[in-house]
Amino acid sequence: MLKLDVLAFAAHPDDVELSCSGTLIRHIQAGKRIGIVDLTAGELGSRGSADLRREEAAAASQIMGIHYRNNLGMRDGFFTIDEAHQRLIIQQIRHARPDIVLANAVNDRHIDHGRAAKLVAEAAFLSGLSKIETDYEGAAQQAWRPRVVYHYIQDRYIKPDFVVDITEQFDLKLAAIKAFSSQFYDPNSSEPMTPISRPDFLDFIEARAREMGRLVPVTYGEGFTVERALGVTDLTQLM
Repeated sequence: MLKLDVLAFAAHPDDVELSCSGTLIRHIQAGKRIGIVDLTAGELGSRGSADLRREEAAAASQIMGIHYRNNLGMRDGFFTIDEAHQRLIIQQIRHARPDIVLANAVNDRHIDHGRAAKLVAEAAFLSGLSKIETDYEGAAQQAWRPRVVYHYIQDRYIKPDFVVDITEQFDLKLAAIKAFSSQFYDPNSSEPMTPISRPDFLDFIEARAREMGRLVPVTYGEGFTVERALGVTDLTQLM
């Protein structure tokens, strides 16, 4: 039976890699079991295709060492917050039984990101209600509610509630991002230019990681916002 420590949800393949892959890699290196669930195939993206992005997601997962990845096949740009979509996410949470769920930024440039953030947060709560019945691959599921939901920070700056040190993981994070080669700068590509295919976009990724790291302070960091206040038992372990 699958049991993950952290399950990261993403509106599109590459959301996780761009925003919180350093954190996932750090925890994998510490022996934690990590999964990713992409809500859509990113089929409305201006560059590449849904099939190509699935291949790129598989390559990125291998680079990071992800233990589980799935794609729910929701409609890019048009998924909604309703029972049908919530149940798809509940099934994944009950299947993976994560202690921690990561979700998209609560507000961002792409309209799918904030909607996915709310959809996942609501489903994480509903997943703990035993009277909501679900099954997975023909087997009845038990209720499961993650301990916490955290939101990673994406394109727009959001003041983080906490920052994870990814200094040692940053190079591997970049490798995972570059696995999505269809989405980024290629001087030989004839596809439309997008906000993330500009030649200087990866410079922005590094600058954002340095910006977040400076708050801690470390060289590179990834920031997160919280659904509720963080609880600690040992002040001396805080950076």
